[in-house]
This record gives sequence, C-alpha cells and structure tokens, in this order.
Amino acid sequence: QARRTPSVRNVDIAIDGLPKELAGLRIAHLSDLHVGPTIKRDFVQRIVDRTNALEPDLIVFTGDMADGSVERLTADVEPLAALRAPLGLFSITGNHEYYSGVHDWTAQTERLGFRVLINESCLKERGEHRVALVGVTDFSAEGVLPDHRSDPRGTLTNAPEADLTILLAHQPRSVHAAGGADLQLSGHTHGGQFIPWKYVVPLQQTYLAGLHRHESTWIYVHSGCGYWGPPLRLGAPSEIALHTIRSTS
Repeated sequence: QARRTPSVRNVDIAIDGLPKELAGLRIAHLSDLHVGPTIKRDFVQRIVDRTNALEPDLIVFTGDMADGSVERLTADVEPLAALRAPLGLFSITGNHEYYSGVHDWTAQTERLGFRVLINESCLKERGEHRVALVGVTDFSAEGVLPDHRSDPRGTLTNAPEADLTILLAHQPRSVHAAGGADLQLSGHTHGGQFIPWKYVVPLQQTYLAGLHRHESTWIYVHSGCGYWGPPLRLGAPSEIALHTIRSTS
C-alpha cells in the first residue's frame, strides 16, 4: 500500500447555490508527498502522470511536499513541474516545510509552477463566475516562524467575493478557526497511515479522512500521496483525489 502508485479517488461535492456554469469543475487534490529518503523521483513521476491523465481544471497541493533540504531533493521533486491545469496550480505549507527550511521550499514550489498561498487568496475566473482559492499556513507554523501564524478566519474575511470559495489548510482542525468557505481541502493525517495511529489521530484532528460536513462547510481530508517514516500503510491507502464540484439545484 505504501509503495504503489496512489489510486484515484473520485469525490463529488455538491455546493448549495453554486451557479450551474461552475458545476463540473474538476480539482485534482494532492497532499503529503513526503519526498525524502525512500520516496524518489520515479514515484513522483508516476503521480504526475496519473494526475495529468485526469485532465483537471485546477490542481491543489495541501502541504508536506518533502522531508529534507531543497538542495538534496531538487531532482526528486522536479517531475512536479510537468503538472498541468488550465486554472493553475496552488500550494500551501504543511508542518514538514517548517522542519526542512520553509523559505527554501516555498521558493522551490513556486519554481515548480505552483502559486504558494501564505495566508492569502487568489481569484480565478471561469466564464463569468469567480472561484476564490484561499490558502493558509500550517496550523502549527507560528511555533517555528512567528510571522507565519495561520489565520484562516482573517484570510477568509479578507478574501474577495466569489461564487465558490475554497480554503486550503494543511491540518483539518483549521476548520474550527475558519468560517465562510464552501469547501476546505486538507491533508496531514495520512488517513491514520497504520494502526494504532488511525485511532489516535482523530483525538487531535476531528476528521481523519474523506468528505465531511462541518456546519456550512464541506471538508475533505486527503489520505496522502506518500507516507511519513518507513514505507508502511495498513488500512489507509494512498490516493490522488479528484473532486468534481456539483450544484444542488
């Protein structure tokens, strides 16, 4: 389960009041790749090939790209530069970016073609309608870099008005500090990765994996493309999530 190419998980998400013209928007969601000692270029290339084959409108990466320095892992993450989506590529920081040199990794992620959102938003247009991508730093970032304090509520408040608002937040528990997003996309948990952690993680994160409704916000928790630590997954398979946005009307 750990070493195989992540399978595609198709997830339909119905948004109340969504303009019909935005229905069918396809978002490829990647997270928790953890390129490092045992996850190398060939594994990343397989993920890129499988993601591009989906022909998504938008690609988002919700943190934890690598474990190690940019200098050591540049060649291994390079295949990510081949990802393609007409509405662009967006990324946020996870906790592991702060362990491995966050400024170096945000710069490298930008070089790979992503726009890294640091408590900020970006507006994308599809026809006459607007989609707001709102990205926040990792929940625990302030402990390493005080000026990266995660601010989901403030960032959402300052986001431009849009027909669809999507919050990118690495840790699911950011949903408790947010409000106003139609959809939150997160990672971090690895779906528990293996027993007993799949029973421990929900004590901290509320949502372990998959799609959930939190008040007026849908939240999807990605189980991760890679893994952390030894190549081990039990009962928590890796994934590439393909979200298709639907209208309830």
